[in-house]
This record gives sequence, C-alpha cells and structure tokens, in this order.
Amino acid sequence: MHFLDQAKIYVRSGTGGPGAVSFRREKFIEYGGPDGGEGGKGGDIVFEAVPGLNTLIDFRYTQHFKAPRGKGGAGSNRTGAGGKDLVIRVPVGTQVLSEDREHVLADFTKAGEKVVFLRGGDGGRGNASYKTSTNRAPRQHGTGWPGEEMWVWLRLKLLADAGLVGLPNAGKSTFINSVTNAKAKVGDYPFTTTRPQLGVVRHRDREFVVADIPGLIEGAAEGAGIGDRFLGHIERCKVLLHLVDANGEDPAAAYRTVRDELENYGAGLTDKIEIIALNKVDTLDDELIEALSAELAAESGAEVLPLSGATGHGLDAVLDRLITAIGQPDPVAEIADEEDEGGSGEWSPI
Repeated sequence: MHFLDQAKIYVRSGTGGPGAVSFRREKFIEYGGPDGGEGGKGGDIVFEAVPGLNTLIDFRYTQHFKAPRGKGGAGSNRTGAGGKDLVIRVPVGTQVLSEDREHVLADFTKAGEKVVFLRGGDGGRGNASYKTSTNRAPRQHGTGWPGEEMWVWLRLKLLADAGLVGLPNAGKSTFINSVTNAKAKVGDYPFTTTRPQLGVVRHRDREFVVADIPGLIEGAAEGAGIGDRFLGHIERCKVLLHLVDANGEDPAAAYRTVRDELENYGAGLTDKIEIIALNKVDTLDDELIEALSAELAAESGAEVLPLSGATGHGLDAVLDRLITAIGQPDPVAEIADEEDEGGSGEWSPI
C-alpha cells in the first residue's frame, strides 16, 4: 500500500431542490387554490474517521466530492426528497485544513467521529406557501438555496504512543522490527526509511503503538535530506525514544543535531518526555559503552540506556521505561475495544 499523508480535495454540498408551482384540480371544486410543495434539502458533506486506514492514497485519484441536490417539490403539497449525504471516510488522525493551510477546520482523533462539514442548501418554497388573502393564486416559487463549496487540504498525523527519532542509520528500523511485527526496510545506507512506519508492541501484558519516521539530519527544517515533513506524525506521541548510534563519530553531537531540528520544527516536540538510548552497543566493549554513555548523559542531562536492537540487549529496560512514560491506557478506549470485540459491527474498508 502506498503511503500518502496529505492531499488537496474539492468538496461541495448539494443545492436545495426547487419548490413547485401547482394548483389543486378536483371535480366539483371550483377554486382549488395553490398546492405546490417545497423542494428537498441538498445533501451534506460529512467527514467520518474510521479504523483500518493509515493513508490518504485514495484521495490522489478521487479529488472532487459533490453531494447530490434535493429533488423538486410536487403538487398536492408534496415535499421533494432530500439529497443523500456524502460521507467521506478518512483515517483516524486526519486534519482538515483550509486551502491556505493556516486554519484547522476539523481534527479527527478517535474512530467513529463524524463532522457535518458543509451543510446542504434548503429547498425552495412551493407556491402554496406564498398564498395570502390578497394573492390567492401565486405563481412564484423558490429555486432552492445553493450549497457550500471549498477546496481543503487533508493532512494525516498518525496516532502513536511513542515516536522514534534519530539520525539516519541510528537503528530505528531494526528496533521497531525487533519489538513489533512491522517489516521496516533495513540497509547499510542512509534513509532506508522513506515513510513513517507503525508497529504494535506487546510487553508485560501491555500494548502500545510505536511510530518510526525517516531520520533527521542537520538542516532538515530547511529541507535537507527528506526534511521535517514527517515530524507531524509524532506530534501526538506521549513520549519520544531518541536512538543514538554508538558507532558514530560523535554521539553527543548527533544527539544535539536531532534536538536542534526538533526545536526548529516546534509543535512542542522538545517538551515531550524523552528516553535516550545508545544503540548498537553489541559492537563495543563495556568500558567504551560506559564512556560514551557518560558523554551522552552530560550533553542531554538525562539517563542513557544501552541498547542493541539487533541482539536484544537492553530491550526490556527500554520497553519498561516506555510503558512507564506512556502511563495507563484510557479506560474509555478499553471499553470501546471490548465492545468491538463483542461484535458491534465495526466498519471495515475492505
């Protein structure tokens, strides 16, 4: 499946149907009077967050969404049928932005959330509603109110409990492969990860979601490397796991480079709980590990955990620390999960 985390689409709600011009014609009723019904309401544009989706790739091929208009009214005071609402299903974590990307118009953080984004136009009045004591046979009618339309941007921010950050080749993909069922690409060259990866960790009777994003390099905020466009996927994480390559030329400088890019990006990333792990320690002796850990701790001002994603050394300690930082799961979410498992008929995109 191709990954796409932003897309521009056009949405338009339905126009209201026209009112009818009609007069009652029945045998033995000389002056039946007007009986034109009102037009139906146009369909709404509705956004709904659904589980099971983690990409906006469908919006690359379908970019125009138009709700149907309402039907026209009819004689005998019959109101026209309303247009059917158009429901646009998006992944959980999607934001709807204005065309200039300056304003967040809707933000979906939970499965099942629905927002009536654009309301359909009301139906026009039939001629029966124009009848007065001085205008007993009106022929005017309403044509129906127009719907609303606009261009919007969809931006996906994956929902995860913990996010992995670090320079390219810091071992993030190896780590997520070793603790989850993710199959992230691993290679001995920079930027093997070109799109965010999600994985579910099961540790000590707990489950939490980890997000791996492409590595950051100096100048990422100005577009160097892959840039910082994927940092939005860890904005909602509760904790960041910062992996530093023990085989790098200067682990302390590597740590500072990533922290500077997080600070340049903003969005409160530097305020999140950070766990620092010195990765790939399986290639070093204990004395060198201790020296590098002390140097990294002096630079960061925090405890440094030795780790090897390849051999599993220090893995339990890192996962324990992540569970502690994430805290207890939301009881409301647990109840919802139990209801879904009980057969509540959860919608599936397949």
